[in-house]
Amino acid sequence: MNLALTPEDREFQREVRAFFANAIPDAWKTTVRAGLRLPPETLTAYQRCLADRGWGAPTWPTEYGGTGWTPQQLHIFWSEASAADAPSQYHQGLELIGPIIFTYGSQAQKDFYLPRIISGEDWWCQGYSEPGAGSDLAALRTRALRDGDTYILNGHKMWTSYAHVSTRMFVLARTSSETRRQQGISLLLVDMDTPGIRVSPIRTLDEKHHTNEVFLDDVRIPAANLVGEEGMGWNYGKVLLDRERMVAAATAMFLPQTLRAVRAAAARWRTCTGPLIEQPGFRAKLAQVEIEALGVQSMVLRLMADAAAGADSGPRGSMVKLRWSELIQQAMALWIEALGPQAQHFESLDDGGLSDDMPLALQGALFSRVTTIYGGSSEIQRNIIARRALGL
Repeated sequence: MNLALTPEDREFQREVRAFFANAIPDAWKTTVRAGLRLPPETLTAYQRCLADRGWGAPTWPTEYGGTGWTPQQLHIFWSEASAADAPSQYHQGLELIGPIIFTYGSQAQKDFYLPRIISGEDWWCQGYSEPGAGSDLAALRTRALRDGDTYILNGHKMWTSYAHVSTRMFVLARTSSETRRQQGISLLLVDMDTPGIRVSPIRTLDEKHHTNEVFLDDVRIPAANLVGEEGMGWNYGKVLLDRERMVAAATAMFLPQTLRAVRAAAARWRTCTGPLIEQPGFRAKLAQVEIEALGVQSMVLRLMADAAAGADSGPRGSMVKLRWSELIQQAMALWIEALGPQAQHFESLDDGGLSDDMPLALQGALFSRVTTIYGGSSEIQRNIIARRALGL
């Protein structure tokens, strides 16, 4: 990929930089640096702001309402967003089900769902994992039985992020019994206000509510909500999971946000021999993470160039997801170290003894533990790399 900016690219960069200079409230920035998601209503407002400017779907083709940006423009957009401490866009609709709909969906599905994704009108969740069927997705047991013009869904989904605030869910379910477990699975689009859906919260290590169990009891959905062909859900699901790893690739462009916060905290924290940032041991650890972050971002550029050229990127998405998830954990651990022993507190002390970023940093460090699990655990990513890159 050619990294030299053309005059048109530089003009685009100035436009994007000017937008972000005024679009990101200071109240968002510490949360974003901690690797935490802003509240759904805030991310929805941000999405609408981007959509109003025509930037709502940076990775989509123009014929479906996207920007049609080149890899270089995408790199500029994400880099400037990161520099401004802007949040990454919520990906379930934009980067997961949206591209599946415009690739495999019916014209009616494209016409209805795609504009609502770009505008932020719909908030999607992913009905994939189940008890006993997480990384081994072929073991799923949720069933969808055809009954005239409807499917009747019954099953139990787990770890469904933001199901409690979502308007829609895309679900993998068995529509027939086949010899091979990967066969007979279909992809269905479900309105979350359909009778028979029950959402139960799961409280996680960071003491937040962002994931759930979803129970499906005789949920009737129109047969027109089937995406593509019946029984082809496994193939669509694999494409979707590859895109989820592309989301990790895009997120890797935002690593500098956290690393800037680490540097700032280390400059403030004074040890008996001076600021922590001046201690050789800490500086070496921070420099190593920063160097590896640059390496991951270079791999992201190659991934984007391959995608634009229609080339097979092989397991590169898995490689980026694997390394990014490990690096964000290392960066958050350095931030906690830089904040000192009081970083263990979730809430500021009554005497104001904690800086505002201490509680968020700890929450971010706890939340970062899940990055090596969601989207396919690190063990699964290593298996994919071994199989697709090494032929093992």
